[in-house]
Amino acid sequence: MSEDYCTIVDVPKPPKAEGPPYAECVLCREPTEYPESHKGITLCPVCEWQEAQRTACSG
Repeated sequence: MSEDYCTIVDVPKPPKAEGPPYAECVLCREPTEYPESHKGITLCPVCEWQEAQRTACSG
């Protein structure tokens, strides 16, 4: 049986904020697209993209 090591997990994203205040990015502390009231890890668009590139399957 062959295992797929490059499976993309469908992780729900928080709802986008309609305006300030915005949550800050946990990596660079820049404003994100998410509301400040969102609980959990939030990333700005740049860090989100970089994280996706870092964890992407290179195979």
